[in-house]
Amino acid sequence: MADTITIIVRYFAAHREITGRSDETLTLAPGTTVGALWTLLTERYPRLAGYSGRLLFAVNQEFATPDQSLHHGDEVAFIPPVSGGAPRAFVVTHEPLDPAPLVALVQSPDMGAVVTFAGVVRNHFGGRKTAFLEYEAYTGMAEAVLEQIAGEARTRWNTGGIAVHHRIGRLEIGETAVLVVVAAPHRREAFEAAAWIMDRVKEIAPIWKKEYWADGAAEWVGDEKERKREVPDQRSTT
Repeated sequence: MADTITIIVRYFAAHREITGRSDETLTLAPGTTVGALWTLLTERYPRLAGYSGRLLFAVNQEFATPDQSLHHGDEVAFIPPVSGGAPRAFVVTHEPLDPAPLVALVQSPDMGAVVTFAGVVRNHFGGRKTAFLEYEAYTGMAEAVLEQIAGEARTRWNTGGIAVHHRIGRLEIGETAVLVVVAAPHRREAFEAAAWIMDRVKEIAPIWKKEYWADGAAEWVGDEKERKREVPDQRSTT
């Protein structure tokens, strides 16, 4: 096993101006993590420390977490906030959902587990074939409710970071409708909190789902329950 590894660090935007370079090659000890490398760089370039906690990590052009170990030849980028700002934890959006930035957002060195739940559009519901789904939300309130739910989960299970993103608009079969990402010291808390969060989102978040059936019919989920309650019992009492 080699005594050292060599990696390349890429700098962008404000980071490039602080360091005065677009990239540099560093020699590190084997097993050095992304987080440890960032600490080293903030010691070398103290002004970078102002970006701690509000940047993403990438290794070989893929999102990474602070505890990911580096290997010889890796290309590392510490991504400062983009024009839209750093990723937000609680979002309702028309855009496709990607779990990688959320994992990077909630991960921290003291969290031993990160659980990601993805709710995906399936091709049937209640025994009927689905063509596609449509989601609608009271967006501002829905995002506040997602944050509220996450706060309750953190209190119940003593978790770390939590992120919940929900998509709205038309979604095709196989597309992701919701992401719940939970970091916790141990896997049990992370799994339980993620399941509870998803249940609560379905219970109280002002987000509605409409099923478009393969036979051309359409129905808002929940309406069928109301309709069943309104239909009188037709059984004979004689």
